Amino acid sequence: MADPRIGKHLHRCEGAWAFGAGILFFPLSYVIGDILTEVYGYARARRCIWAGFVAMLFMALMSWVVVGLPPDASWPNQPAYEAVFGQVPRIVFASICAFWAGEFVNSYVMARMKVWTRGRHLWTRTIGSTVVGQGVDSLIFYPLAFWGVWSDELVLTVMVTNWALKVGWEALLTPVTYAVVGWLKRKEGLDIYDEHTAFTPFRAGV
Repeated sequence: MADPRIGKHLHRCEGAWAFGAGILFFPLSYVIGDILTEVYGYARARRCIWAGFVAMLFMALMSWVVVGLPPDASWPNQPAYEAVFGQVPRIVFASICAFWAGEFVNSYVMARMKVWTRGRHLWTRTIGSTVVGQGVDSLIFYPLAFWGVWSDELVLTVMVTNWALKVGWEALLTPVTYAVVGWLKRKEGLDIYDEHTAFTPFRAGV
């Protein structure tokens, strides 16, 4: 699960506010995380989060190596190649840290709320976990990536508005989440409740 925020650009909706293009796709990782946690439990979701984290590290390393290799003398598009694949290390670091923390918080809240609600009201868990998880993600990513580069006001504005847009996007996808969760539970015959799960991120088993 590569983080689409890496290399993203800011856009404006008719001058209303700036938003990262990555928010069109990045919240989907939270939808997938919600589905994994709801059906298979926190322990299984934990493995997937670590897999996504390692994939992001590999992508960053691969991009660094590819851009660092000397181009062939006949290759005329090296500047464009570097602009696409060469990433600012600070942004890559911020994105990886935010992804790791946000996804684990999202899965933790989702699993805990499932036990508290006895499996009822799925929408409260999907939206509630996203509010907290995306909040942690945004609080880590935007200051780490852009504080001191953008004005303080722009960092805060983009952080808050992007968080609100991502939560709204998650809410709109609630019917899709319900449909996929219901199908998977019937297909897999699973509905895990994390009543005795160790919620540390640093564990392979339950």
